[in-house]
Amino acid sequence: MSIELARTHLDRFGRGGDIIETEESKATVELAAAALGVSPGEIAKTISLYTEDRTAAILVVASGDAKIANPKFKARFGTKARLLAPGDVEPMSGHAIGGVCPFGNPDSAQVWLDASLKRFDTVYPAAGGANTTIALTLGDLETISGARGWVDVTKLPETA
Repeated sequence: MSIELARTHLDRFGRGGDIIETEESKATVELAAAALGVSPGEIAKTISLYTEDRTAAILVVASGDAKIANPKFKARFGTKARLLAPGDVEPMSGHAIGGVCPFGNPDSAQVWLDASLKRFDTVYPAAGGANTTIALTLGDLETISGARGWVDVTKLPETA
């Protein structure tokens, strides 16, 4: 089960007990933000995309209000941003749609953290299920996720 993969991974850092489980679904940014009483930007969504050869996943952890910027993504990864097909999400990310997170992923999955998160001290990524999350500082997210590094491949909504 996806939640157990995430918990096992988080346990290695002494954080498995910090998973927040609620009755409310957190499968979308809006639902997660409402359930936690935080802004959508503080939700650390994991966007699942194909590598250039489509044999593995690039998991970009980005602010909940950010969207992939195709030109930036292509410049960084050398391929057009293509979301994983629904049937590839679980095998390539280790988690089902709605619970994809940067913990407990297959070794082939590349986890990257997007600069859009740097606006916040604490963010809330999923923890393997549609109703699970964990509060992490950016430093903890970087360490616990085993991210390959930071990238800038998103755009934020324009403000008035």
